[in-house]
Amino acid sequence: MKFMLSALMLAAAPAFAATAVVGQPAPAFSVTDVSGKAVSLADFKGKTVVLEWVNPGCPYVRKHYDSANMQATQKGAVDKGVVWLAVNSTHSGAGDYKKPADMAAWMQQQKAAATHTLMDSDGKVGRAYGARTTPHMYVIDTKGTLAYAGGIDDKATANPADVKTAKNHVNAALGDVLAGKPVAQATTRPYGCSVKYSDG
Repeated sequence: MKFMLSALMLAAAPAFAATAVVGQPAPAFSVTDVSGKAVSLADFKGKTVVLEWVNPGCPYVRKHYDSANMQATQKGAVDKGVVWLAVNSTHSGAGDYKKPADMAAWMQQQKAAATHTLMDSDGKVGRAYGARTTPHMYVIDTKGTLAYAGGIDDKATANPADVKTAKNHVNAALGDVLAGKPVAQATTRPYGCSVKYSDG
């Protein structure tokens, strides 16, 4: 039953006007990472960038980390020169909020290969991108254009066993972007837990 909750979780997602549109410039942002360092999208001008919305308290996130699928996707991208930014937009009042040091420790425990893990507890970055779920994935090309937005794969469950038979949309999008081709499937339906934004 819990593997079928994604539609209900999506329905509960907050409504807000996102400025991120596939085919248009990706929204600029500057936010601190788990070490307190300021990180801006502009820092990676000319590079391909992946944004991954993450919340360790979400079973859908754990599906991809417990199976090592997220780490493998991260490492495959980073090894090709891609910048990988994991974004935590969980607000500080949420029950599964992790402080920066705890978030850093969790990512290290998971052996994550993200370039930076960003703390977006006020939700400004998440709202700008229209991130609705954890995980919710975005690919930005070297021109700063949003090239892909959607799910990590096509198996909308929290079952780690489904990773083996899933199509990894992020890998496919990156393959197209790095080959200089339009992304064949530029948008897909994200699935997972609703991002726990602050009310403000």
